[in-house]
Amino acid sequence: MNYRFVVQQLGLLALVLAGAMVLVAVAVMLSGTAWRSPEMVAMTTSAGIVGAIGFVLQAVGRPREGVTLGRREALLLVGMTWLLGAVAAGLPYWLWARFSVEGGAAHVFMSPMACYFEAMSGLTTTGATVLADVDGLPRGLLLWRSLTHWLGGLGIVVLFVAVLPSLGVGGKRLFAAESTGPTKQGVRPQVRETARALWLIYVGLTLAAAVLLWSLGMPMFDAVNHAMSALSTGGFSTRTASIAAFDSAWIDAVLIVFMVLGGINFALYYRLTRGDVGDLLADRELRWYLGIIVAATAAVTALLVGGSIVTTAGRELGSVASDVDAPDGVGVFTAFRYAAFSVVAIQTTTGFGTSDFDLWPFKGQMVIVALMVVGGCAGSTSGGIKVVRMVTTIKVLASEIGRVFRPAKVRPIRFGEATVTAEVRQSTLAYVLIVGVLWVVGVVGLMLLEGGWRVGVDGGVHGVDFQTAATASFATLNNIGPGLGGVGPTEHYGGFGPASMMLMSVLMAMGRLELFAILVLFVPSFWRRG
Repeated sequence: MNYRFVVQQLGLLALVLAGAMVLVAVAVMLSGTAWRSPEMVAMTTSAGIVGAIGFVLQAVGRPREGVTLGRREALLLVGMTWLLGAVAAGLPYWLWARFSVEGGAAHVFMSPMACYFEAMSGLTTTGATVLADVDGLPRGLLLWRSLTHWLGGLGIVVLFVAVLPSLGVGGKRLFAAESTGPTKQGVRPQVRETARALWLIYVGLTLAAAVLLWSLGMPMFDAVNHAMSALSTGGFSTRTASIAAFDSAWIDAVLIVFMVLGGINFALYYRLTRGDVGDLLADRELRWYLGIIVAATAAVTALLVGGSIVTTAGRELGSVASDVDAPDGVGVFTAFRYAAFSVVAIQTTTGFGTSDFDLWPFKGQMVIVALMVVGGCAGSTSGGIKVVRMVTTIKVLASEIGRVFRPAKVRPIRFGEATVTAEVRQSTLAYVLIVGVLWVVGVVGLMLLEGGWRVGVDGGVHGVDFQTAATASFATLNNIGPGLGGVGPTEHYGGFGPASMMLMSVLMAMGRLELFAILVLFVPSFWRRG
């Protein structure tokens, strides 16, 4: 194991994060924030500390000339990037809490584990927050939260591949370890060029989202933040009520479009820029992905028509006291608007909120839970098991059931025009099985750690029921953000204790790196020579 090489690259990670903190500080200062304000002091101090650590790691970890990156080094670097990167990304929250004289969010961030949880949630694009009052956070930290989403969306490691020639041939191993999905299909022969192309597409889509949101009346600061959160399918908002705070059907529509785009395999975008429209239209996973969204939206719309909807801003629609579709309940358009947004937000694992689906009919909640399982496409910024894995798993199970009464018949399993090999079938089933096991571990762990009534990091006294523990475990493992019960779309994770937050932070890292880059760190043979 070439530890010096890994240490050097972790030093580069620290320098990148320090540079991002400086950019946030400059942007906030130009917007009129005093340079002596707690948020500015926290950002600049954090940049100095993280940058100094980065320079030290770069000096200490300088490897011998000609050393390349092997498989084990790539896995170790990817895992440590998120586990240690969250420590650096959480530092501004912790320092701000100590420099600030305010309560609220500052009180929550007095807990180092709450800071780590918030930072990990940002970098893994989960969107789960410990804050009950997001509006009370200063602009500098709001921008930093969204930027951690944006950096983590396509992958900090992919950024390294794009800008760091020293990885050489080893960069391909690093890119494969970080990229999502069961297959690692590149879009160009040179992985560094691939990463650059992906980032250009990513930046272009983010700018387009920000401009459209701003043109629809969203303040520029909010537009930039929500554009970064939407493309990264992260879900951090600048408002406690999330997207419902803007109360605009057009803003909802724009965000739906860009959340859907964030959940599509980014390799398809590159092929589209090269004129390969046929690849986009023929992609079987994309068809399934869009079909699931359409079907789920239609089902939820039908369930909501004639009932009432409570927005995440606390406004009730469809009741006698409401001015929308009252007194006979919400109409088709209103039901469709809120159903489509919630379905897309959960399917893409973004987690933005306009409707409190925790108050929906039971069948509607079950649709939401099913979408949490599926997630977006492989090669996207979304979390979840991924559409291609779910479809493959269903086909494998159907084939095995068929073998019970027709054992002699050979049934090749296909996904589109491609035949699913035995190796892919095995790895897919193993992945789904491990997700199930980790979910159970998370549920049991949270129930044990949060047993009875206890004080959370927000200072309140809380208890955790099974619904809350079950959906919190799944929402963090699949990088979704909101769940049901105590972690519903209008709730937060501040009620959990530090130990539970550490458990969920590890689950978030596993989900972002598709399990194995973190799980191998717990295997003793991984650390042995040879």
